[in-house]
Amino acid sequence: MPLLPELSDKDREFLESLRCKPEGTQFHNWARTFTSRPTYFLAPQIEHDIIQVIQISGRCGLTVKPIGSGHSPSDIACTDSIMLNMDNMRRVLTYDAYTCTLTVEAGIRFHDLHQVLSHRNMALSSVGSISDQSVAGPMATATHGTGIGFGDISSMITHLVFIDGTGKRHECDHQNYKDMFDAARCSLGALGIVTQVTIQCEPAFNLHAVQTPTTLDAAIDDLGAFVHSAEHVRLWWFPHTDNAVAWRANRTHMESETSPDSLIRDRLYGYHIYQLQLYKARFLPNNIPSLTRKHFANRFTEQKEWVDESYRVFNFDCLFPQYVNEWAVPLEHTSSALRQLRHWVNAQERERNGARVHFPVEVRFVQESDVWLSPAYHRTVCYIGVIMYRPYHKPVPYRKYWQAFEDIMRTHQGRPHWAKAHAMYYFDIQRTYPKFDDFLKMRELCDPHGVFVNDYIRRHILPPSQSQLLASNTSRYVAQHEPKL
Repeated sequence: MPLLPELSDKDREFLESLRCKPEGTQFHNWARTFTSRPTYFLAPQIEHDIIQVIQISGRCGLTVKPIGSGHSPSDIACTDSIMLNMDNMRRVLTYDAYTCTLTVEAGIRFHDLHQVLSHRNMALSSVGSISDQSVAGPMATATHGTGIGFGDISSMITHLVFIDGTGKRHECDHQNYKDMFDAARCSLGALGIVTQVTIQCEPAFNLHAVQTPTTLDAAIDDLGAFVHSAEHVRLWWFPHTDNAVAWRANRTHMESETSPDSLIRDRLYGYHIYQLQLYKARFLPNNIPSLTRKHFANRFTEQKEWVDESYRVFNFDCLFPQYVNEWAVPLEHTSSALRQLRHWVNAQERERNGARVHFPVEVRFVQESDVWLSPAYHRTVCYIGVIMYRPYHKPVPYRKYWQAFEDIMRTHQGRPHWAKAHAMYYFDIQRTYPKFDDFLKMRELCDPHGVFVNDYIRRHILPPSQSQLLASNTSRYVAQHEPKL
């Protein structure tokens, strides 16, 4: 824990004035897989509050991490020192109808941002599966939607402001301090606290979505045709089967026609009964393959079509808490990676004590980027995501699956999604990211005293010579041991 006696009375009084939760309050991420207990849980109102907090931290050897929704399934936001709830920093600053850009404070949540944009007849070009997060979080981790012609969230940022580890305010964009800009757009929170962003949008649009049953081979045998079959394409493969669902969406002038979801089929059976079935499968894991086949047969064998505002079509229900792992492989390696993963799953099913895995495996596509630490840096990629649900927050075995999955991703030149717990570390990251050493130099420039270093940064980003010097244990993995079922 931080040494509080080092704080002066004035500094302690200031920190207490921003406190929004009592000392010892436990923070946990959405999936409840990581937790920490910040000494100070603060809610800044303006940039100057953040500058003062950082300056106090630098003087007293404390660390600072901002937090939004806590949706990242990793400990990237955890700290036992000072945690900043950014929800008060959500103001709309300016917008330009001609260039279709909007400048906002970085604490605004996506679900509020969609409404702000809609009122100005604008929309984001691509959105991920959920909109609960603050803008800064998905930007800092290059979170993405899908569409071969569309980039990740980081690539949509045209200008940003952040406060570095010395309390200095920086503004950067494509023309001014471009290296800093390309590093800061996906910084993992290691360079500073982003306070403002300008987002490139487009005129508001509806999407016409079509969801059809298919097979994995039908999608990946001619991958080029599949990824270009619509503006936005994703695939859900159902492991232990060859079944898959193809989701395609295009811009349209058609009027809204809501999704034909069924309360009984999709909510009662697809959520509540499925969660109960997965809970029982913790004790009878050999039931998982047949469970997967039944859910596909009962829920996904008919084509579905709907039209709605873009963000409503992009978003969908992520069901209940989960372990999740996702990597980006070069587009040309997609088919090989998925076939190898299928081969492993099928081999496991033939083994008496082999792994039994949950559906779906999600497959999405993202345009190449010039953001230094984007997994799509200088390559168009396919994101492959695997999942193991935690019914009623209970643990399930997943490590064997994760290890095999990551091994397959590595052999296909994969890069992990930064927001998700992964096992890629300093030397591997250095090999796969051409600008990683430049990013580290930028980090040393912006945070010379390690104000923004936590376990995640120490574990994945810092060279071994620094990793033990700049961080203590700031998070606890609350699902360390798989159940012995």
